[in-house]
Amino acid sequence: MHPEKNKQLVRGYTTGTCAQAAAKAAGLMLFKNRLLNKVGVETPSGVKLNLKLTDQGIGHNFAQCAVIKDSGSDPDVTNGVKVYAEVRTFHKQGIIVRGGEGVGRVTLPGLAVGKGEWAINPTPRKMILREIEKLLPQGKGAIVTISVPAGRELAKLTYNPRLGIKGGISIIGTTGIVEAKSLAAYKASLALELNVLLAQGIKRPVFVLGYVGENYCKKVLKLKEDSFIKIGDHIGFMLKECAKRKIKELLLIGHIGKLVKLANGQFNTNYKFGDNRLNTIARYAKMCHANASVIKDILKQETAEATIEILKKANGMQVYKRIAQDVVRKAVEFTGNKFKLRCIILSLKGEVLAKV
Repeated sequence: MHPEKNKQLVRGYTTGTCAQAAAKAAGLMLFKNRLLNKVGVETPSGVKLNLKLTDQGIGHNFAQCAVIKDSGSDPDVTNGVKVYAEVRTFHKQGIIVRGGEGVGRVTLPGLAVGKGEWAINPTPRKMILREIEKLLPQGKGAIVTISVPAGRELAKLTYNPRLGIKGGISIIGTTGIVEAKSLAAYKASLALELNVLLAQGIKRPVFVLGYVGENYCKKVLKLKEDSFIKIGDHIGFMLKECAKRKIKELLLIGHIGKLVKLANGQFNTNYKFGDNRLNTIARYAKMCHANASVIKDILKQETAEATIEILKKANGMQVYKRIAQDVVRKAVEFTGNKFKLRCIILSLKGEVLAKV
């Protein structure tokens, strides 16, 4: 069942809600000794769902079942995956929630779950405990094991390896509902990567905008993949996240086609927010006293990359230095002069066009 349908956009439910529902159903089957086909749950945000069950089974002192993840109109790599819960009676009072096959373990500080613990986030864990507490007979204990058999392979397609979550996926979901907004989820992942970076003691984060900057970090700066963050178009968002965390110094690396937009005051570099790359480079060329034919030639081009050879021939590479200086100035002003910024502008081949 989809929680909500709004024209073409459909909300789904998280791995956390799947785990909550599967745990509740397994608990009911264990303590009532009867199989179920569906189970009703209320998510942390108050949305009520009635979810189908699969792979139900009751054995000696245990029961298990699975709920199939449905991401709605915003499908991710876990869409359609089976999230299992096994509830087993325990000789001591209390409830233990743990991970099984395909659920990762946290190996780095900086996440909502402590280092060494199963990657079952606080809200899903709370909801699982709440469901089982209601069902647990007085004086009894239970062990709840959440597993995702496909999780180990799926985790390779997620941010988990960069976040230090090893061996599987995370059981997540603050509201229990997946909104049809992949952008919000992506930005949340970027902010989480920043937390992990800082928790490792890295005081000067390195942000790259794409594969050009990524290659430069690996080949020239010799940085490991987990010591820099690929932020895509979301420069403004990540600058503000740095300011919130009182970061004092930052290195920004990217291709001229992206960073020239930042020099022009555009803090999301997606084309939807504007594309004045060539006009901006021509404007800076004029500021650096390039002659009219050079400026005219720049404006004829289709890409920012194509301006490099033009400016090289005209001895005008100082244009990129001026652009880099304004990238730094405008980024620092954007965040209220909260930190020091360094900038490296690259060509597609990885050539350094400017460094400030």
